Amino acid sequence: MKRGPLVVVGDCLLDVDVEGEAARLAPDAPVPVVEGTSEQLRPGGAGLAALLAARDDDEVILVTALGDDDAGRTLHSLLAGRVEVVRVPMRGTTVRKTRVRARGQTLVRIDTGDGRAAGADPARAALRDGPVAAVLRRAGAVLVSDYGRGVAEAARELLAGLDVPVVWDPHPRGALPVPGCALVTPSEAEARVLCREPYTGPDQAARHLTDLLRARAVAVTMGAQGASLACADGHHTRVPPPALGSGQDACGAGDRLASAAALALRAGRSAEEAVAAGVAEASRFVAEGGAAAIRLKRAEMGDRPRTAIEVAELVRASGRQLIATGGCFDLLHAGHVSLLRRARALGDALIVCVNSDESVRRLKGPGRPLVGQRDRVEVLRALGCVDAVLVFEEDTPEAVIEQVRPHVWVKGGDYSERRLPEQEVLDRIGAEAVVLSSVPGRSTTNLIAAAQKER
Repeated sequence: MKRGPLVVVGDCLLDVDVEGEAARLAPDAPVPVVEGTSEQLRPGGAGLAALLAARDDDEVILVTALGDDDAGRTLHSLLAGRVEVVRVPMRGTTVRKTRVRARGQTLVRIDTGDGRAAGADPARAALRDGPVAAVLRRAGAVLVSDYGRGVAEAARELLAGLDVPVVWDPHPRGALPVPGCALVTPSEAEARVLCREPYTGPDQAARHLTDLLRARAVAVTMGAQGASLACADGHHTRVPPPALGSGQDACGAGDRLASAAALALRAGRSAEEAVAAGVAEASRFVAEGGAAAIRLKRAEMGDRPRTAIEVAELVRASGRQLIATGGCFDLLHAGHVSLLRRARALGDALIVCVNSDESVRRLKGPGRPLVGQRDRVEVLRALGCVDAVLVFEEDTPEAVIEQVRPHVWVKGGDYSERRLPEQEVLDRIGAEAVVLSSVPGRSTTNLIAAAQKER
Protein backbone atom coordinates (compact mmCIF):
# COMPACT_ATOMS: atom_id res chain seq x y z
CA MET A 1 0.00 0.00 0.00
CA LYS A 2 1.35 3.44 -0.95
CA ARG A 3 2.24 5.56 2.06
CA GLY A 4 1.11 9.15 2.32
CA PRO A 5 3.43 12.00 1.35
CA LEU A 6 6.12 13.55 3.51
CA VAL A 7 4.73 16.91 4.63
CA VAL A 8 7.32 19.54 5.59
CA VAL A 9 5.95 22.29 7.84
CA GLY A 10 8.07 25.35 8.52
CA ASP A 11 9.59 28.66 7.54
CA CYS A 12 10.96 29.10 4.02
CA LEU A 13 13.80 31.51 3.24
CA LEU A 14 15.49 32.60 0.02
CA ASP A 15 19.19 31.74 0.16
CA VAL A 16 21.53 33.57 -2.19
CA ASP A 17 25.23 32.84 -2.70
CA VAL A 18 27.31 35.56 -4.34
CA GLU A 19 30.50 33.79 -5.51
CA GLY A 20 33.70 35.47 -6.66
CA GLU A 21 37.45 35.79 -6.21
CA ALA A 22 39.12 37.72 -3.40
CA ALA A 23 42.77 38.46 -4.27
CA ARG A 24 43.26 41.86 -2.65
CA LEU A 25 42.13 44.10 0.19
CA ALA A 26 40.11 47.27 -0.23
CA PRO A 27 42.25 50.46 -0.07
CA ASP A 28 39.85 52.14 2.37
CA ALA A 29 39.44 49.26 4.88
CA PRO A 30 41.12 45.94 5.73
CA VAL A 31 38.43 43.88 4.00
CA PRO A 32 38.66 41.62 0.92
CA VAL A 33 37.47 42.85 -2.45
CA VAL A 34 35.30 40.17 -4.14
CA GLU A 35 35.43 40.38 -7.95
CA GLY A 36 33.92 38.49 -10.88
CA THR A 37 30.82 37.53 -8.94
CA SER A 38 28.03 35.16 -9.93
CA GLU A 39 24.77 34.65 -8.08
CA GLN A 40 23.17 31.33 -7.15
CA LEU A 41 19.69 31.15 -5.63
CA ARG A 42 18.00 28.29 -3.77
CA PRO A 43 15.27 27.71 -1.20
CA GLY A 44 16.48 27.84 2.39
CA GLY A 45 15.03 26.73 5.72
CA ALA A 46 12.02 24.45 5.34
CA GLY A 47 12.23 25.01 1.57
CA LEU A 48 15.67 23.41 1.47
CA ALA A 49 14.55 20.52 3.69
CA ALA A 50 11.61 19.88 1.34
CA LEU A 51 13.77 20.17 -1.77
CA LEU A 52 16.33 17.69 -0.43
CA ALA A 53 13.59 15.25 0.59
CA ALA A 54 12.06 15.52 -2.89
CA ARG A 55 15.31 14.22 -4.38
CA ASP A 56 14.60 10.93 -2.57
CA ASP A 57 10.81 10.79 -2.87
CA ASP A 58 8.28 11.72 -5.51
CA GLU A 59 5.66 13.21 -3.17
CA VAL A 60 6.73 15.97 -0.82
CA ILE A 61 4.42 18.79 0.26
CA LEU A 62 5.70 22.01 1.84
CA VAL A 63 3.45 23.99 4.19
CA THR A 64 4.95 27.45 4.60
CA ALA A 65 4.38 31.21 4.54
CA LEU A 66 5.59 33.18 1.51
CA GLY A 67 5.25 36.86 0.76
CA ASP A 68 3.92 38.31 -2.49
CA ASP A 69 7.26 40.05 -3.11
CA ASP A 70 10.27 39.46 -5.34
CA ALA A 71 11.91 37.00 -2.93
CA GLY A 72 8.64 35.10 -2.41
CA ARG A 73 7.98 34.88 -6.14
CA THR A 74 11.54 33.66 -6.73
CA LEU A 75 11.03 30.93 -4.12
CA HIS A 76 7.83 29.88 -5.89
CA SER A 77 9.63 29.54 -9.20
CA LEU A 78 12.51 27.57 -7.63
CA LEU A 79 10.18 25.12 -5.87
CA ALA A 80 7.58 24.75 -8.63
CA GLY A 81 7.62 21.33 -10.24
CA ARG A 82 9.82 19.94 -7.49
CA VAL A 83 7.70 20.39 -4.35
CA GLU A 84 3.99 21.07 -3.92
CA VAL A 85 3.58 24.26 -1.86
CA VAL A 86 0.61 24.94 0.41
CA ARG A 87 0.71 28.49 1.73
CA VAL A 88 -0.35 30.03 5.01
CA PRO A 89 -0.72 33.81 5.45
CA MET A 90 2.45 35.89 5.93
CA ARG A 91 2.97 39.26 7.55
CA GLY A 92 5.98 41.24 6.31
CA THR A 93 8.45 40.39 3.55
CA THR A 94 10.07 37.08 2.64
CA VAL A 95 13.42 36.59 4.38
CA ARG A 96 16.48 36.65 2.10
CA LYS A 97 19.88 35.46 3.36
CA THR A 98 22.83 36.43 1.15
CA ARG A 99 26.30 34.92 1.60
CA VAL A 100 29.29 36.54 -0.10
CA ARG A 101 31.82 33.77 -0.78
CA ALA A 102 35.28 33.35 -2.27
CA ARG A 103 37.07 30.04 -2.90
CA GLY A 104 34.57 28.10 -0.81
CA GLN A 105 34.72 30.41 2.20
CA THR A 106 31.88 32.64 3.38
CA LEU A 107 33.17 36.16 4.00
CA VAL A 108 29.95 37.82 5.17
CA ARG A 109 26.21 37.10 5.39
CA ILE A 110 23.54 39.76 4.89
CA ASP A 111 19.98 39.07 6.10
CA THR A 112 16.97 41.07 4.92
CA GLY A 113 13.22 40.64 5.31
CA ASP A 114 11.03 40.40 8.39
CA GLY A 115 8.41 37.89 7.24
CA ARG A 116 6.53 35.78 9.76
CA ALA A 117 3.44 33.63 9.61
CA ALA A 118 0.57 36.08 10.05
CA GLY A 119 -0.74 36.76 13.56
CA ALA A 120 -1.64 33.62 15.48
CA ASP A 121 -5.40 33.73 14.96
CA PRO A 122 -5.54 34.17 11.13
CA ALA A 123 -2.66 31.77 10.57
CA ARG A 124 -4.15 29.08 12.80
CA ALA A 125 -7.57 29.54 11.20
CA ALA A 126 -6.05 29.15 7.73
CA LEU A 127 -4.34 25.92 8.77
CA ARG A 128 -7.31 24.52 10.66
CA ASP A 129 -9.98 25.31 8.08
CA GLY A 130 -8.05 25.31 4.81
CA PRO A 131 -6.18 22.76 2.69
CA VAL A 132 -3.38 22.35 5.27
CA ALA A 133 -5.54 20.21 7.54
CA ALA A 134 -6.46 17.95 4.61
CA VAL A 135 -2.78 17.63 3.61
CA LEU A 136 -1.75 16.64 7.14
CA ARG A 137 -4.57 14.09 7.39
CA ARG A 138 -3.09 12.10 4.48
CA ALA A 139 0.57 12.53 5.47
CA GLY A 140 2.77 9.47 5.84
CA ALA A 141 5.18 11.45 8.03
CA VAL A 142 5.71 15.09 8.97
CA LEU A 143 8.94 17.06 9.25
CA VAL A 144 8.72 20.33 11.18
CA SER A 145 11.56 22.53 9.98
CA ASP A 146 11.30 25.41 12.42
CA TYR A 147 13.30 28.57 11.73
CA GLY A 148 11.55 30.66 14.36
CA ARG A 149 9.22 32.58 12.05
CA GLY A 150 5.85 31.36 13.22
CA VAL A 151 4.69 28.58 10.89
CA ALA A 152 5.36 25.77 13.38
CA GLU A 153 3.70 27.77 16.15
CA ALA A 154 0.62 28.40 14.01
CA ALA A 155 0.40 24.70 13.08
CA ARG A 156 0.94 23.45 16.63
CA GLU A 157 -2.68 22.43 17.26
CA LEU A 158 -2.81 20.30 14.11
CA LEU A 159 0.62 18.78 14.66
CA ALA A 160 -0.22 17.68 18.19
CA GLY A 161 -3.05 15.48 16.99
CA LEU A 162 -1.20 13.46 14.33
CA ASP A 163 -0.77 9.70 14.54
CA VAL A 164 2.10 9.50 12.01
CA PRO A 165 5.83 9.99 12.74
CA VAL A 166 6.65 13.64 13.43
CA VAL A 167 10.29 14.75 13.20
CA TRP A 168 10.93 18.18 14.73
CA ASP A 169 14.03 20.15 13.78
CA PRO A 170 13.92 22.97 16.37
CA HIS A 171 15.19 26.54 16.45
CA PRO A 172 16.26 28.58 19.51
CA ARG A 173 13.66 31.26 18.66
CA GLY A 174 10.98 28.79 17.60
CA ALA A 175 8.19 26.85 19.25
CA LEU A 176 8.83 23.92 21.55
CA PRO A 177 8.23 20.56 19.86
CA VAL A 178 4.81 19.05 20.51
CA PRO A 179 4.78 16.10 22.95
CA GLY A 180 5.07 12.67 21.36
CA CYS A 181 7.40 13.50 18.48
CA ALA A 182 9.00 10.41 16.98
CA LEU A 183 12.31 12.28 16.77
CA VAL A 184 13.66 15.72 17.73
CA THR A 185 16.95 16.77 16.08
CA PRO A 186 18.59 19.78 17.78
CA SER A 187 22.16 20.76 17.09
CA GLU A 188 24.45 21.11 20.10
CA ALA A 189 23.87 24.87 20.10
CA GLU A 190 20.10 24.35 20.01
CA ALA A 191 20.30 21.67 22.71
CA ARG A 192 22.06 24.14 25.02
CA VAL A 193 19.11 26.52 24.68
CA LEU A 194 16.45 23.82 25.09
CA CYS A 195 18.02 22.31 28.22
CA ARG A 196 16.77 23.96 31.39
CA GLU A 197 19.81 22.94 33.40
CA PRO A 198 23.58 23.32 32.93
CA TYR A 199 24.72 21.74 29.65
CA THR A 200 27.01 18.78 30.32
CA GLY A 201 27.47 17.44 26.80
CA PRO A 202 25.43 15.92 23.97
CA ASP A 203 24.82 12.53 25.62
CA GLN A 204 23.31 13.93 28.80
CA ALA A 205 21.42 16.58 26.78
CA ALA A 206 19.82 13.94 24.56
CA ARG A 207 18.64 11.96 27.61
CA HIS A 208 17.38 15.06 29.39
CA LEU A 209 15.53 16.43 26.36
CA THR A 210 13.82 13.09 25.72
CA ASP A 211 12.17 13.46 29.15
CA LEU A 212 11.68 17.22 29.03
CA LEU A 213 10.05 17.26 25.57
CA ARG A 214 8.22 13.95 26.07
CA ALA A 215 9.70 12.75 22.79
CA ARG A 216 10.14 9.15 21.72
CA ALA A 217 13.71 9.96 20.69
CA VAL A 218 16.12 12.90 20.61
CA ALA A 219 19.25 13.07 18.44
CA VAL A 220 21.67 15.87 19.32
CA THR A 221 23.63 16.46 16.12
CA MET A 222 27.36 17.09 16.38
CA GLY A 223 28.48 17.93 12.85
CA ALA A 224 31.48 15.85 11.81
CA GLN A 225 31.12 13.70 14.95
CA GLY A 226 27.67 12.39 13.99
CA ALA A 227 24.86 12.38 16.56
CA SER A 228 24.04 11.33 20.11
CA LEU A 229 20.71 9.48 20.22
CA ALA A 230 18.58 8.85 23.30
CA CYS A 231 15.23 7.01 23.26
CA ALA A 232 12.35 7.14 25.70
CA ASP A 233 12.86 3.44 26.51
CA GLY A 234 16.31 4.25 27.96
CA HIS A 235 18.36 3.19 24.95
CA HIS A 236 21.29 5.49 24.13
CA THR A 237 23.91 5.32 21.40
CA ARG A 238 26.37 7.40 19.43
CA VAL A 239 25.74 7.40 15.68
CA PRO A 240 29.06 8.01 13.87
CA PRO A 241 29.29 9.44 10.34
CA PRO A 242 30.53 7.31 7.44
CA ALA A 243 34.13 7.67 6.28
CA LEU A 244 33.75 10.31 3.56
CA GLY A 245 35.85 13.22 2.40
CA SER A 246 35.25 16.38 4.39
CA GLY A 247 33.57 19.44 2.91
CA GLN A 248 33.84 23.10 3.84
CA ASP A 249 30.18 24.15 3.62
CA ALA A 250 28.01 22.65 6.36
CA CYS A 251 25.06 24.93 5.54
CA GLY A 252 21.96 22.75 5.12
CA ALA A 253 23.45 19.65 6.77
CA GLY A 254 20.84 19.72 9.53
CA ASP A 255 18.04 19.98 6.97
CA ARG A 256 19.49 17.01 5.07
CA LEU A 257 19.74 14.91 8.24
CA ALA A 258 16.19 15.68 9.34
CA SER A 259 14.63 15.07 5.90
CA ALA A 260 16.41 11.71 5.45
CA ALA A 261 15.42 10.64 8.97
CA ALA A 262 11.79 11.59 8.37
CA LEU A 263 11.64 9.54 5.17
CA ALA A 264 13.21 6.57 6.98
CA LEU A 265 10.64 6.75 9.80
CA ARG A 266 7.86 6.98 7.22
CA ALA A 267 9.20 3.75 5.73
CA GLY A 268 8.82 2.03 9.11
CA ARG A 269 12.45 2.07 10.25
CA SER A 270 13.47 2.48 13.89
CA ALA A 271 14.71 5.75 15.38
CA GLU A 272 18.29 4.47 15.42
CA GLU A 273 18.09 3.39 11.79
CA ALA A 274 16.51 6.72 10.85
CA VAL A 275 19.22 8.75 12.58
CA ALA A 276 21.92 6.59 11.00
CA ALA A 277 20.38 7.26 7.57
CA GLY A 278 20.19 10.97 8.38
CA VAL A 279 23.80 11.20 9.55
CA ALA A 280 25.00 9.32 6.46
CA GLU A 281 23.05 11.54 4.05
CA ALA A 282 24.11 14.73 5.84
CA SER A 283 27.77 13.65 5.68
CA ARG A 284 27.45 12.84 1.99
CA PHE A 285 25.71 16.18 1.38
CA VAL A 286 28.56 18.15 2.99
CA ALA A 287 31.23 16.07 1.25
CA GLU A 288 29.63 16.88 -2.11
CA GLY A 289 29.77 20.63 -1.49
CA GLY A 290 26.77 21.28 0.73
CA ALA A 291 24.18 23.91 -0.03
CA ALA A 292 26.63 25.87 -2.18
CA ALA A 293 26.70 23.00 -4.69
CA ILE A 294 22.94 23.18 -5.34
CA ARG A 295 22.16 24.61 -8.76
CA LEU A 296 18.53 25.25 -9.65
CA LYS A 297 16.84 26.64 -12.70
CA ARG A 298 13.73 28.71 -12.22
CA ALA A 299 10.78 26.81 -13.64
CA GLU A 300 8.95 28.27 -16.62
CA MET A 301 5.41 27.61 -17.80
CA GLY A 302 6.49 25.94 -21.03
CA ASP A 303 9.00 23.52 -19.53
CA ARG A 304 6.53 20.58 -19.40
CA PRO A 305 2.87 19.77 -18.68
CA ARG A 306 2.10 20.87 -15.12
CA THR A 307 -0.46 20.31 -12.39
CA ALA A 308 -2.87 23.07 -11.45
CA ILE A 309 -0.88 23.83 -8.29
CA GLU A 310 2.36 24.11 -10.26
CA VAL A 311 0.70 26.40 -12.81
CA ALA A 312 -0.63 28.58 -9.99
CA GLU A 313 2.80 28.82 -8.36
CA LEU A 314 4.56 29.65 -11.62
CA VAL A 315 2.06 32.34 -12.62
CA ARG A 316 2.17 34.00 -9.22
CA ALA A 317 5.97 33.71 -9.05
CA SER A 318 6.34 35.53 -12.36
CA GLY A 319 4.04 38.36 -11.26
CA ARG A 320 1.37 37.50 -13.82
CA GLN A 321 -2.41 37.40 -13.35
CA LEU A 322 -3.94 34.06 -12.34
CA ILE A 323 -7.62 33.42 -13.09
CA ALA A 324 -9.71 30.56 -11.71
CA THR A 325 -13.27 29.43 -12.05
CA GLY A 326 -15.26 26.40 -10.98
CA GLY A 327 -18.25 24.22 -11.73
CA CYS A 328 -19.53 20.77 -12.64
CA PHE A 329 -19.07 21.16 -16.42
CA ASP A 330 -21.31 18.16 -17.04
CA LEU A 331 -22.06 17.93 -20.79
CA LEU A 332 -19.72 20.73 -21.84
CA HIS A 333 -21.59 23.14 -24.13
CA ALA A 334 -21.19 26.47 -25.91
CA GLY A 335 -22.17 28.41 -22.79
CA HIS A 336 -19.33 26.80 -20.85
CA VAL A 337 -16.82 27.50 -23.62
CA SER A 338 -17.89 31.14 -23.86
CA LEU A 339 -17.49 31.59 -20.10
CA LEU A 340 -14.05 29.96 -20.11
CA ARG A 341 -12.79 32.03 -23.04
CA ARG A 342 -13.95 35.27 -21.43
CA ALA A 343 -12.44 34.23 -18.11
CA ARG A 344 -9.06 33.47 -19.71
CA ALA A 345 -9.06 36.88 -21.38
CA LEU A 346 -8.99 38.50 -17.93
CA GLY A 347 -5.44 37.32 -17.16
CA ASP A 348 -2.44 35.20 -18.10
CA ALA A 349 -3.54 31.68 -17.09
CA LEU A 350 -6.84 29.96 -16.29
CA ILE A 351 -7.33 27.12 -13.80
CA VAL A 352 -10.68 25.32 -13.85
CA CYS A 353 -11.82 23.75 -10.57
CA VAL A 354 -14.19 20.84 -11.24
CA ASN A 355 -16.60 19.13 -8.85
CA SER A 356 -15.84 15.42 -8.43
CA ASP A 357 -18.44 12.81 -9.37
CA GLU A 358 -19.52 12.43 -5.74
CA SER A 359 -19.77 16.18 -5.32
CA VAL A 360 -21.92 16.51 -8.47
CA ARG A 361 -24.14 13.69 -7.25
CA ARG A 362 -24.75 15.43 -3.94
CA LEU A 363 -25.49 18.74 -5.67
CA LYS A 364 -27.48 17.59 -8.71
CA GLY A 365 -29.06 14.30 -7.67
CA PRO A 366 -28.48 10.56 -8.22
CA GLY A 367 -28.73 10.78 -12.03
CA ARG A 368 -25.76 13.09 -12.36
CA PRO A 369 -23.14 13.52 -13.60
CA LEU A 370 -23.87 12.23 -17.06
CA VAL A 371 -20.16 12.45 -17.86
CA GLY A 372 -17.59 11.08 -15.37
CA GLN A 373 -14.94 13.34 -13.89
CA ARG A 374 -12.09 11.76 -15.85
CA ASP A 375 -13.78 12.55 -19.16
CA ARG A 376 -14.89 16.01 -17.99
CA VAL A 377 -11.29 16.82 -17.05
CA GLU A 378 -9.91 15.58 -20.39
CA VAL A 379 -12.41 17.63 -22.40
CA LEU A 380 -11.61 20.77 -20.40
CA ARG A 381 -7.86 20.23 -20.75
CA ALA A 382 -8.29 20.05 -24.53
CA LEU A 383 -9.58 23.62 -24.66
CA GLY A 384 -6.93 26.13 -25.66
CA CYS A 385 -8.18 28.67 -23.11
CA VAL A 386 -7.66 26.29 -20.15
CA ASP A 387 -4.17 26.00 -18.64
CA ALA A 388 -4.92 23.41 -15.92
CA VAL A 389 -7.79 21.54 -14.28
CA LEU A 390 -8.16 20.63 -10.59
CA VAL A 391 -10.81 18.28 -9.18
CA PHE A 392 -12.25 18.98 -5.72
CA GLU A 393 -14.35 16.70 -3.52
CA GLU A 394 -16.24 19.27 -1.43
CA ASP A 395 -19.65 20.71 -2.34
CA THR A 396 -18.24 24.25 -2.52
CA PRO A 397 -14.85 25.44 -3.80
CA GLU A 398 -13.61 27.46 -0.79
CA ALA A 399 -10.77 25.07 0.12
CA VAL A 400 -9.51 24.75 -3.45
CA ILE A 401 -9.65 28.54 -3.92
CA GLU A 402 -7.42 28.95 -0.88
CA GLN A 403 -5.07 26.30 -2.28
CA VAL A 404 -4.82 27.85 -5.76
CA ARG A 405 -4.96 31.50 -4.55
CA PRO A 406 -6.07 33.13 -7.81
CA HIS A 407 -5.92 36.87 -8.36
CA VAL A 408 -9.41 36.71 -9.92
CA TRP A 409 -12.23 34.22 -9.28
CA VAL A 410 -14.79 34.07 -12.10
CA LYS A 411 -18.40 33.17 -11.45
CA GLY A 412 -20.97 32.52 -14.15
CA GLY A 413 -24.56 33.71 -13.76
CA ASP A 414 -26.33 36.58 -12.04
CA TYR A 415 -25.02 37.45 -8.59
CA SER A 416 -25.50 41.21 -8.82
CA GLU A 417 -28.09 41.24 -6.02
CA ARG A 418 -26.49 38.83 -3.57
CA ARG A 419 -23.17 37.98 -2.00
CA LEU A 420 -21.06 35.25 -3.59
CA PRO A 421 -20.86 32.05 -1.50
CA GLU A 422 -17.06 32.16 -1.87
CA GLN A 423 -16.72 35.83 -0.86
CA GLU A 424 -15.26 35.14 2.60
CA VAL A 425 -12.32 33.12 1.31
CA LEU A 426 -11.80 35.59 -1.57
CA ASP A 427 -11.57 38.43 0.92
CA ARG A 428 -9.13 36.43 3.05
CA ILE A 429 -6.67 35.83 0.20
CA GLY A 430 -7.20 39.25 -1.41
CA ALA A 431 -8.75 37.94 -4.65
CA GLU A 432 -11.18 39.82 -6.87
CA ALA A 433 -14.54 38.30 -7.83
CA VAL A 434 -15.82 38.80 -11.38
CA VAL A 435 -19.30 37.69 -12.47
CA LEU A 436 -19.70 36.89 -16.17
CA SER A 437 -23.19 36.58 -17.61
CA SER A 438 -24.34 33.20 -18.91
CA VAL A 439 -25.17 32.65 -22.57
CA PRO A 440 -28.99 32.66 -22.87
CA GLY A 441 -30.53 29.27 -23.57
CA ARG A 442 -27.27 27.36 -23.09
CA SER A 443 -27.31 25.03 -20.11
CA THR A 444 -26.81 21.37 -19.24
CA THR A 445 -30.36 21.24 -17.86
CA ASN A 446 -31.75 22.37 -21.23
CA LEU A 447 -29.63 19.80 -23.08
CA ILE A 448 -30.88 16.99 -20.84
CA ALA A 449 -34.48 18.12 -21.23
CA ALA A 450 -34.14 18.27 -25.04
CA ALA A 451 -32.59 14.80 -25.16
CA GLN A 452 -35.38 13.34 -23.03
CA LYS A 453 -38.04 15.02 -25.19
CA GLU A 454 -36.64 13.40 -28.34
CA ARG A 455 -36.87 9.91 -26.91
